[in-house]
Amino acid sequence: MRAKTAGPAASAHEPGEAGGKPRVRDRIFETACDLFYQHGIREVGVDQIAAEAGTNKMSFYRSFGSKDELIAEYLEKKAAEFWQWWDGTLAAHAGDTRAQILALFDGIASRVCAERSRGCALANASVELSAEDHPGRRVAIAKKREMRRRLRELAAAVGTERPEELGDALMLLMEGSFVSRLTLCSEGPARQAGAVVRQLLEIYAPGIAAR
Repeated sequence: MRAKTAGPAASAHEPGEAGGKPRVRDRIFETACDLFYQHGIREVGVDQIAAEAGTNKMSFYRSFGSKDELIAEYLEKKAAEFWQWWDGTLAAHAGDTRAQILALFDGIASRVCAERSRGCALANASVELSAEDHPGRRVAIAKKREMRRRLRELAAAVGTERPEELGDALMLLMEGSFVSRLTLCSEGPARQAGAVVRQLLEIYAPGIAAR
């Protein structure tokens, strides 16, 4: 999944903004990304985004056609960052599917337990955005479908005879780790994710797990 580009690729700064100051659209976007993640999409309005970005609503709507458009771009960015991390994690353990799976879940535990973590931005957004045709919800659903596909693919590669079942179990564990962060904070069950995955691998692919 690829993040949308932030506007025309002409210049990193708007004319008249001296001293390397980020252009207005970039300031609005980065401010919104932080506010959406920390406080929720519905909780944060256009007025707050504009004020904290040091601009106004007129500039906001010159940069983005609507708040919904901004939400979708924010979620595309979050998805792209997640897949970059995912791909890097797998690359670091290339050739060993079991190690790849374990590294993903050890990494998820670290991400979830980080101080400023609010879990998965896309899972959170899918709760807030109930309309099926909302552009942000479509981004979230597409990312989760891709996650399920990838986990099933890893399950098949590890050698189990039930890849769909193992892949879905891994997805439930991953999603549960993200969501539990919102209620039980960094001391929640996400800390046990790696241990649970090791047990799942012993059940579904005992020959591989024992190596």
